[in-house]
Amino acid sequence: MMRAAAAPAGHDVPDARRVEEAGLNYLHSRRQLFHDGWVLFLSPGTAKRARSVNAHFGSTLPLAAKIAHCEALYGRHGLPALFRITPFSQPASLDAALAARGYVAFGRTLVQCAALDAIVQRAATPDPAAGAELASPLPEAFVEAVGTMRGSTPAQRAAHLERIAQSPLALVPIVARQDGATVAAGMASVDGDLAGLFDIVTAPALRRRGLGTRVVQALVVRAWERGARHAFLQVEQHNRAALAIYRRFGFTTRYAYHYRVRPEEAP
Repeated sequence: MMRAAAAPAGHDVPDARRVEEAGLNYLHSRRQLFHDGWVLFLSPGTAKRARSVNAHFGSTLPLAAKIAHCEALYGRHGLPALFRITPFSQPASLDAALAARGYVAFGRTLVQCAALDAIVQRAATPDPAAGAELASPLPEAFVEAVGTMRGSTPAQRAAHLERIAQSPLALVPIVARQDGATVAAGMASVDGDLAGLFDIVTAPALRRRGLGTRVVQALVVRAWERGARHAFLQVEQHNRAALAIYRRFGFTTRYAYHYRVRPEEAP
């Protein structure tokens, strides 16, 4: 069973469960259901989290019946039955039960946290990042910029826009532009004193030029101005380039999660 990492000694960090709940809040949309304590997200976008089963709350129904219900529901919506397994998944036997049904594990992702005060102090001397110009676009323009850099389909862009346009949280979109073209982007979601950093992407041809660093720095400052004192983000374990950027900002792993899916539906 996975466990959340202990907080570093002497560091004031948000509770891991609080971080997980803030991440779920960002995914809120009309395409979600509750089923006996499980949150079922059915948004057909690129984000796996937004189209997965999140067994975050307690259960009362038989586990096999709940899994079968999810398989049928996601099938009716043309989506794979994708289960997101965290240290907080209930029941704790869910991961083993899925493995016994032949589900394969993939997509190990690290949830990292950092205090913002030191980052904001460093931001007083901004990273030049090749002179990129920063802007805060409307949701439609932000989604189009991110979708273009990711190669998202129209349906995926529509699902992305729905999630952020309907969010009750304070959202801060940032794009970096050079010569009139958007070259990097990111979103901060402020939930009380905790900010989540999402949709951080750089144009493939312009990576490793400091653009991602510049966007993260700007997001942190904007989140601080709105009352956030800690931030979290989610990064796949194999994404070494992103991990290197986040390490420079002081982000450390708080816990990890992975997905399980039937072999014939694996990406």
